Parts: sequence; C-alpha cells; structure tokens
Amino acid sequence: MQRAEKTTVPAGGATRARGRPKAWHDKTEQNTIKALDRALVILQRLGDLEEATLTELAADLDQSPATLYRVLTTLQSHDFATFDETRQVWSVGAGAFLTGAKFLRGTSLVERARPFLRRLMEATGETANLGVAKGHDVLFLSQAETDHAIRAFFPPGTLSPMHASGIGKALLAQRSAAQIKRMVSARRVERFTEHTLTTAEALIADAEVTRDRGYALDGEEKNIGMRCIAAPVFDVFGEAIAGLSISGPVARITDDRIDEIGAQVRHEAAALTAALGGAAQG
Repeated sequence: MQRAEKTTVPAGGATRARGRPKAWHDKTEQNTIKALDRALVILQRLGDLEEATLTELAADLDQSPATLYRVLTTLQSHDFATFDETRQVWSVGAGAFLTGAKFLRGTSLVERARPFLRRLMEATGETANLGVAKGHDVLFLSQAETDHAIRAFFPPGTLSPMHASGIGKALLAQRSAAQIKRMVSARRVERFTEHTLTTAEALIADAEVTRDRGYALDGEEKNIGMRCIAAPVFDVFGEAIAGLSISGPVARITDDRIDEIGAQVRHEAAALTAALGGAAQG
C-alpha cells in the first residue's frame, strides 16, 4: 500500500515545497555533485560519438584515462555503458535507453501523436516524424517509418539544426523576425548543401512563405536528394510546441506532390493540436 506523503509545516505557518531541501533555490556549486556532473558529461559525449576507445574518449574530453575508466565502469555496472572486449570500444548501454524510454512514456505529446504519425505515414507513403525545439535544434521524439527501402530515418533522440529541417522551419515560422535574427547571431548557421538558408534575411523570408501556405518545406537543405514537409502543433495558449513532418527522397516527393502532401501534413498537425486541446494562432 502506498504511504501518504507527510507535509511539514514549519513555525510561522509557511509550507515548504515537498521534494526540495530548504535551500533549493540556491544555484551555487554546493548543490552540484561534481562526480555525477562529470559522469553525465561523459555519458552524453559517448552518445554523441556512438562508440570510442578509452584513449579516444580521454583525448576528446581532455580527461585522465584512469578517472575516465572508473566513471565508465560505474556506468557499466548500471548498464548505462557497455564495453566490447573484442574491439576495445565503449558505447552507451541499454540502461540509458530504458531510462530515456520512461521519459517518452510519460510524455502525453508522444502518446497522443502516435495515431497521427501512423495515419500520415499511410496517407503519404513516407516516414512521419514528431519533433520539438531544443535550443536552436529540433529534437526528434517519435517516428512512423515507411517500409520503402530508401527512406528518411530520425530515431528518437536525434538532434537536427533548426534552420535546415522541415520541423525546425515550421517552428521558426511561428517566431518573430527579431527572434530569428537572435538565433542566427547566437550560433554558427552551417551550410550543409547549396540549398541551405544561412542568413537571417533568407530565413525570415522563408518563414513568411511558410506561414502563408501553412507548411514548411526543407528542399534538400540538409541532405541532397531528400525533402521534408512539416507543420506546427499548438498548445492551448496558441504556442507552437512541436511539429509533424514527412521525409523522403525527391524521387518520390516530387514537385507536383508538394502541395498535396503539405495539405495532408497540415491537416494531421491541426488534428493533433485539437486532440491536445490546443488552438492555432490567428
């Protein structure tokens, strides 16, 4: 039987927030566990690299191999890291995935989006994606894959630059020109292909077109030969909280299909917005 949580009322009648110590608002180093911080940095970097030898990871992070080894073996004991004896490389373990999966299970957006992703994939014949803004990138949360041999693949947890992705451009279109300018000035806007938009002026102009037609188009701006069409999903306050998209090769997402697919993506994004109790701006 679950035990009832006890609330302590200090002298003076003020109730302290449960789950936080008295000085929870203090952001100084005294509230940071340095060893844990180091371990999380190592785990995140290992995920970025996908796999690495101890020597490679130590050089990459500029850390002592001996210290790094102790952290990795600790992570390994919890299945957050795994070691391939034959190849002598470390990689992220299944424990990290299982913990991340708990986040996805607890996110109603991901759960609600599943039928809309499936329907969009079946209607267009292309891979459907769900993503949210994370800083100046798009974080992909879920995907419904097509069974075509050649297809786009953005597994949950993948990050993609906002300026060069369909979902990113759909979300940028909901921002002001000033906000787009701040994003461009805050980071290096990489040119991936000859089609990539890299200036604030170009992205602002593209955002205006996106708002007018109701969907964003990534036309080979991240990868040559691939297109992505996306539309925003709104919350109850009319704020864009996510984007739905389909991705696939130019050979299948031809010029004459863009408007048709754009309308389908826009329809499913609006339906997901309604399912979340949201309302589009304007």
